[in-house]
Amino acid sequence: MSDLEDYIEKLRVTDPLRAPLLRSAIQALELPKGSHGLDAGCGIGLQIPLLADAVGPGGHVTGLDVLPELLAHAEPLTEGLGLEDRVSLKQGDINDLPFEDNTFDWLWSASAAGYGADQPLAQLRELARVVRPGGKVGLLIYTSQALIPGYPLLEARLNATTAGIAPFTIGMPPENHWLRAIGWFQDVGLNEVTAQTFVREVQAPLSDELRAALVALIEMRWEGAQAELGDQEWAEFQRLCRPESPDFLLDRPDYYAFFTETLFSGEVAR
Repeated sequence: MSDLEDYIEKLRVTDPLRAPLLRSAIQALELPKGSHGLDAGCGIGLQIPLLADAVGPGGHVTGLDVLPELLAHAEPLTEGLGLEDRVSLKQGDINDLPFEDNTFDWLWSASAAGYGADQPLAQLRELARVVRPGGKVGLLIYTSQALIPGYPLLEARLNATTAGIAPFTIGMPPENHWLRAIGWFQDVGLNEVTAQTFVREVQAPLSDELRAALVALIEMRWEGAQAELGDQEWAEFQRLCRPESPDFLLDRPDYYAFFTETLFSGEVAR
């Protein structure tokens, strides 16, 4: 399986885990019924049905992604849900949007815009450019997790690796860290800037669907961390986080974990 195919499969598998959190974040934006909006960096389109539901039958959602391979998966998803008249897909770069000024009533981007951007202010200005005055810009960004209960030192070590701090990198200016996004919104001139963190909690007993989703999330979260761990630390991670291990944590009757995603939003100046 190619890296891209593996990534797409993990997006599908983790969707049941993320969907309740995503739905809550979209509801918090209070998108107007009948409005038209842009899902910037839509990937395989998993949030498009949630956005379409939020704006209702009179609304419209445009999904944009730079990779045609991802959009190819989004199209059958929207058609399978009967949304083809309320959804359109377009290939394009979130740093250079193929739309005129003031095209949309709102813009949403989850784990795409603002996430590891080299020039977050320039990117946010470009996103705000295509939103009408008074419209909202919302960026949802993965911010934390506690997935290995009982082993805080191991999880701290994993979080301190290059994979753990990604997409932030050593040497990146602190103001480019995604938790500084309130400052980005303010510097760009957006009004009514807010940040709200949403928590997705899980506890045993886990359904097969949630179990598979957590396995995929753990793999995605610390992919490549082995190179920066000691042999004993990596063996401990394998023992606790691999489904084939007799000590697999997700099989414990007291398993509890959570992760958070934070919604940063602001209103384009009237």
